Amino acid sequence: MKIQEIKQLLTTKPYDFLRENEHLKDRIMILTLGGSYAYGTNMENSDIDIRGCAMDSSSDILGLTSFDQFIDSATDTTVYSFNKLVRLLLNCNPNTIELLGCRPEHYFYLSDTGREMLENRKLFLSQRAVRSFGGYATQQLRRLENALARDVLPQAKREEHLLHSMQRAQEDIENRYLDVYHGSIRLYTEESEKEDLDMEVFADIQLAHLPARSFSSIINEFKNVLDTYDKPGKRNHKKDNDHLNKHAMHLIRLYLVCLDILEREEIVTYREKELPLLRSIRAGEFQKEDGSYRQEFFDMVTEFERKMDYAKKNTSIPEAPDFYTIQEFVMDVNRRSV
Repeated sequence: MKIQEIKQLLTTKPYDFLRENEHLKDRIMILTLGGSYAYGTNMENSDIDIRGCAMDSSSDILGLTSFDQFIDSATDTTVYSFNKLVRLLLNCNPNTIELLGCRPEHYFYLSDTGREMLENRKLFLSQRAVRSFGGYATQQLRRLENALARDVLPQAKREEHLLHSMQRAQEDIENRYLDVYHGSIRLYTEESEKEDLDMEVFADIQLAHLPARSFSSIINEFKNVLDTYDKPGKRNHKKDNDHLNKHAMHLIRLYLVCLDILEREEIVTYREKELPLLRSIRAGEFQKEDGSYRQEFFDMVTEFERKMDYAKKNTSIPEAPDFYTIQEFVMDVNRRSV
């Protein structure tokens, strides 16, 4: 669908909430594209995702009401409140930072305050992007590798692969939770006593004086790895391959966007230069007949990881955003809203 057609679509009845919802009518600052249309990777059957930002009302700022975001699942539309969006941008959240880097013609509506926000987008760029984008990329890679392991490896090899996925999660846990010292969690595989398993992942854990909330979060992180790996369901090869290729494409796209932030201090949502590469991944050109991926793809991932590591050590952007400058901007916007 062409941009002009999407603009016309926004005026139709399914999108009346943009003009009628109490949090959105006359309060929208930014309305733009999200998803594949925003990236340039859309296909004939791609959904149209709409993303935006709306100013908080006076009662939200001074009173007892609250508004974080409006979601309309039927039209794949999400509009964040200004204050919620800023909190996400402070951490360089990939799903929201891309709202500030769309093509000019992809902004269907910009208020004066919305334009001001785009003009100040560099305020939100910091080295936090390494963790946020890297975390999203790791999730995509883990989904891809786990799906491939389920399909093409014997059970014992699959369990070894699960071990490696859990060990990567463990490294991240030990870096983020100061109460968990290196070596306090040992993961390994051994022969299983279960009839349906040849090998199984086991854990030796030695923890003391660990806050219960931290312990719960750690268990949930390991559980998420297991749930992703053991997700049940019959394999629909065409559908599953489409999903795998989509994960593979987004993995590379995340690296590209983050490298622009680190190296050029720019947010580039529409990946015009890399569209041939991204579309070829999406079309399955790096996938083998058995559903696995050619080594060329994983070599590309390794090269992007190397570039990311170099970029984060040599970037000119600050470790964290200038909180006080952003706070002044937020206070100024909210004064106008009140």
